[in-house]
Amino acid sequence: MGKAAALCGGGSSSSNNNSTRGLVSLLSAVPCLACQELPAMSAEPGGRGGGGPAGGPPAAPGSDTYKGWLFKWTNYLKGYQRRWFVLSNGLLSYYRSSATVRSDGSSWKRVKNTPVPIRKTGTQAEMAHTCRGTINLSTAHIDTEDSCNIVLSNGGRTYHLKANSEVERQRWVTALELAKAKAIRMRNNQSDDSGDEEPASQSDKSELHGTLKTLSSKLEDLSTCNDLIAKHGAALQRSLSELENLKLPAESGEKIKAVNERATLFRITSNAMINACRDFLDLAETHSRKWQRMLQYEREQRIRLEETIEQLAKQHNSLERACRGAPGLSSSSTGITSTAKGSVQSAKGEASDEDEETEYFDAMEDAPAFITVTADPKHHRRSGSNLSGASEGHPEDWNLEDSVFESSNQSSYNESTCKDLLPKKRRRTRIPDKPNYSLNLWSIMKNCIGKELSKIPMPVNFNEPLSMLQRLTEDLEYHELLDKAVKCESSTEQMCFVAAFSVSSYSTTVHRTAKPFNPLLGETYELDRLEEFGFRSLCEQVSHHPPAAAHHVYSKRGWTLWQEITIASKFRGKYLSIMPLGAIHLEFHSSGNHYVWRKVTSTVHNIIVGKLWIDQSGEIEIVNHKSKDKCQLKFTPYSYFSRDVPRKVTGVVSDADGKAHYVMSGTWDEKMECSKIVQSSHGSASTEGKQKTVYQTLSPKVLWKKYPLPENAENMYFFSDLALTLNEPEERVAPTDSRLRPDQRLMESGRWDEANVEKQRLEEKQRAVRRRREAEAVEALEEGKDYEGYIPLWFERKVDAVTGELICVYKGGYWEAKDKQDWSTCPDIF
Repeated sequence: MGKAAALCGGGSSSSNNNSTRGLVSLLSAVPCLACQELPAMSAEPGGRGGGGPAGGPPAAPGSDTYKGWLFKWTNYLKGYQRRWFVLSNGLLSYYRSSATVRSDGSSWKRVKNTPVPIRKTGTQAEMAHTCRGTINLSTAHIDTEDSCNIVLSNGGRTYHLKANSEVERQRWVTALELAKAKAIRMRNNQSDDSGDEEPASQSDKSELHGTLKTLSSKLEDLSTCNDLIAKHGAALQRSLSELENLKLPAESGEKIKAVNERATLFRITSNAMINACRDFLDLAETHSRKWQRMLQYEREQRIRLEETIEQLAKQHNSLERACRGAPGLSSSSTGITSTAKGSVQSAKGEASDEDEETEYFDAMEDAPAFITVTADPKHHRRSGSNLSGASEGHPEDWNLEDSVFESSNQSSYNESTCKDLLPKKRRRTRIPDKPNYSLNLWSIMKNCIGKELSKIPMPVNFNEPLSMLQRLTEDLEYHELLDKAVKCESSTEQMCFVAAFSVSSYSTTVHRTAKPFNPLLGETYELDRLEEFGFRSLCEQVSHHPPAAAHHVYSKRGWTLWQEITIASKFRGKYLSIMPLGAIHLEFHSSGNHYVWRKVTSTVHNIIVGKLWIDQSGEIEIVNHKSKDKCQLKFTPYSYFSRDVPRKVTGVVSDADGKAHYVMSGTWDEKMECSKIVQSSHGSASTEGKQKTVYQTLSPKVLWKKYPLPENAENMYFFSDLALTLNEPEERVAPTDSRLRPDQRLMESGRWDEANVEKQRLEEKQRAVRRRREAEAVEALEEGKDYEGYIPLWFERKVDAVTGELICVYKGGYWEAKDKQDWSTCPDIF
């Protein structure tokens, strides 16, 4: 035992020098069990059969990655074969080579810390760099047969592995057991999670939740280390017992060496446990005071909430008494319901300040909750109650004869509008009916498991005969809202029309559950309505992975709109989330007002079973970067248990000083209304935190109402009047225009089988072009040249002066090329 201690402390004998140097290097490579990762060693082990972690880049900070060479039993003919093993995220995978396999499928190796592509045939690359097998450690059993062997079993799969030494074997066993413990914790956490994302409004609790998870993880590491210490301690005791029964000097040396190795392993694990304990104590001391402050804050918040509820009850009683004693109103009281943060409260309307139609609106996540009560302009007077003058107006400011709002009230949703704006060119009003083809969903989905959504070869049965570029252009269906916004003299009034326009773009999605065609790289779409409606629109697919489309619209009636939209999607089993990324810019020529906003998340429900339906949820913040006016719009997600109107949208328009001027209300599939605020009431001055604000408004006016669908729309993919004309053949368009896409045209004609064949041909043609570009990129890299990649034809990337983002903006030239019919620069994509 003394010799073992001397070995651990670094003896001076020549027989222990190698062991001491090996122990020092081993201790320096011990993974810290107090941390959340197992770093991959970057040093290549010596010898042909090195079993240590080696090759490949070190793991990124915070990753659970452990790599190295091990020998794996294959069969009785070949025996043990050297394989490259990677332990990551609770999964142990092995390869025949340690070369890096990138996401695009290319294989690379490192020569003097420089990645160099490996030129191999497809079969060789697949044999050398493809994952040969993976085992899930969360349900696996880890066993050790002798000093160097490891046995992993999971169900009917068993891996017999051998390390180069017992120390190397123990290093892998420690890493595997820690990874197994973390994988079990991850599986338990996922089973408790319903799959819904945590709301962004609870960010104040996320830090505490993360700290508790970190402390729990440290505690699990301590438990794991405790088990390892008990295991190594038992092995050490057995070795000591065998040492006591020795009689022959020859056996004594071997047994003493085993005892020394056991003691070394025991010391390594003990040091790791000490480090974990130290980190745990540091975290506990750091966060203990913070927890006390948070607990005290929660207590104070509870007291304030009780005071606020009591104050609201008093206001409720005063409003009820005022309603009963008001002249000129019926004796029956008006019921008012409000829903804020999931709670439902009842209140009566104040007679002198509101009429029978009273509405409540949900609170914004980042703004105070608010209630609106409608006031009669004829009888409006300033109340003597506790209403404050934070935001006041006059009834005469909301004149019923106002030209802008009155024209919107009369014509934005009237069917006669379409007749008044009859185009000079007669457009088609119907397309061939949708065929009734049966489809086996499982036969398609089983081949798509594990693939990225944008790379799945979907048949046209899931599509509608429009491309994504045409769907993007369809946002202009209610362009007259922007034409009316040009006439507004007030920037806040103009903001109301812009907000209504941003909501109107979702009205066509309520029944449109089919997927539009993914545009090919370089595909374009133009919509020239300059003579009919005063605008012309151009879209171009500027990127394929990730898919991105650039859009530019110019109107001679005084506005310009541009955007670059990238679609991100997540399939969550029961539903599909579609998240448009990118900002929408709108600028008015005369005033210079520049508005910027982003789209909300679209969710397609019942992907597997049931009838498909679409919902919009999230928030839109529209900002006028010239006047600093803002509009906060909230799209309330559908809930079976909610009393709100489905597809509800609410919002407030405020100026640069935060003073509220208008309340927006409606639904994204029906209409949007605007109410002018004449007075607002805030809670008591002593009330802190988020307050419920009561906005007293004049009667609402309709800014936008959805056009009725054409006759037989259910058999024409629920297309609107504009959508029916988007794919109508036109002359003089670019050869890359979506109208000329053959698979889309065949689908519209009802020839779906031919459309599927043509769709596969176009996609394969696009893949061939992409492979050629990748080969050119590799060749340029080898020659030391720069490779720019694909460059859009009609758009160019610039840094936006307002948002600071790099976006594609229109550089000009398309309409001039159309006038000259010079399409020589257009690629052949169809």
